[in-house]
Amino acid sequence: MPDRYVHPKSGRTARPGPGTQAARSVRSLIAVLLAAVLPLLAAVLLAAPPATAATLTEVTAFGANPSSLRMHLYVPDSVTARPAVLVAVHYCTGSGPAFYSGTEFASLADRYGFIVVYPSATRSGNCFDVSSPQALKRDGGSDPVGIRSMVGYVQQHYAVDPDRIFVTGASSGAMMTNVLLGDYPDVFKAGAAFMGVPFGCFATTDGSGWNSACANGSVTKTPQQWGDLVRAAYPGYTGSRPRMQLWHGTEDTTLRYPNFGEEVKQWTDVLGVGQTPALTDSPQASWTRTRYGSTGAQAAVEAISVQGVGHSLPTSGMAARAVAFFGLDSTTPPTTPPTTPPTTPPTTPPTTPPTSPPAGTACRVAYTTNAWNTGLTAAITVTNTGGAPVNGWSLAFTLPAGQTITSGWNATYSPSAGAVTARNAAYNAAIAPGGSVGIGFQATHTGTTTAPAAFALNGTACTIG
Repeated sequence: MPDRYVHPKSGRTARPGPGTQAARSVRSLIAVLLAAVLPLLAAVLLAAPPATAATLTEVTAFGANPSSLRMHLYVPDSVTARPAVLVAVHYCTGSGPAFYSGTEFASLADRYGFIVVYPSATRSGNCFDVSSPQALKRDGGSDPVGIRSMVGYVQQHYAVDPDRIFVTGASSGAMMTNVLLGDYPDVFKAGAAFMGVPFGCFATTDGSGWNSACANGSVTKTPQQWGDLVRAAYPGYTGSRPRMQLWHGTEDTTLRYPNFGEEVKQWTDVLGVGQTPALTDSPQASWTRTRYGSTGAQAAVEAISVQGVGHSLPTSGMAARAVAFFGLDSTTPPTTPPTTPPTTPPTTPPTTPPTSPPAGTACRVAYTTNAWNTGLTAAITVTNTGGAPVNGWSLAFTLPAGQTITSGWNATYSPSAGAVTARNAAYNAAIAPGGSVGIGFQATHTGTTTAPAAFALNGTACTIG
């Protein structure tokens, strides 16, 4: 540094002051620090993951939409090549955005890279049309046509995999899941219905959107009758049929629990896998899961009954179970082809329980009822309190006067009134020491809804409580 400098205007010379030297020293220090820090800062910024930009977006003018549905679309940042598509259908009073924020499907899409479509109903009460003749026929009109158009829009604008299009829903959305699988079996590869009713169960001809008989669980049909309703939605269709996962709480008072058994009857018939489960287990406390057609995670029909739960599904973790059933819990598409049904409904009868059950054993029975108007449902838990296993059982009890069984699950009941005997199904004949089995039925009543006074398992009286 020179010890003198010449002022450019005055021509005077002067020594540089201490302030000038300090300023130059500071500037030099800053330059050194920046030279050291900037490469580190750049490395940190490059290594940090970008903030997610995926948002729920409304789509308009997506195609034929006779009932003026709204469409919201979620495409994750991590969307895979040839992604799968999941249509997620809300409950009555809900909306697509509410179902987006209130369920786990979007976060699962972030994890596995699939696209989610969220339809919104616009009619009074925000329920979907699952009742009208138009809704229950392929391309017949109403809400199913609008939802099919939403899928078509996604197919046109994203290179999606046509073999991985699925649908799920809760309550009204579960009923729509049943309807869409019936109307468009060539579009959807599987569905997951949380708290729904069978295809066609809610049908009305008076313009009403509510069917009380179905909601109350009093509409019962044979498996083939239910299956014929599905097949009539798309006459002449001979292709593969979508798999179905079903969920229901035993204490549901909005769409009562017997609808769960009717759905199982319907979809096992449609898929041609018979009524006897290939697997029965309890993947979680209070859950009973049955699989039909195979024991694997992508069985033709999977049914999960949730003990003691009302009209409040899905709860935490259930969406992930549905995604696993679809085979979407991986970024690699599954290779298992969909199940192809036989050309005629199955004729194999269910396994007949033993006619002479073994000797009695110590037991305890818990019995709860849920009554309304002229109907009730009863849930029975039978516990083996003895030291030896039970292999084949019958439970005897006498119904109060005026009660008549109209349908049952997990057992056969005979006769339907008076002194009744419930006999095991093929899949729950064994009760280990300390183990339990849950059964139940729906009945009509003439005013008395009390429980039977006594129960006997294989001829031995049980304690109650």
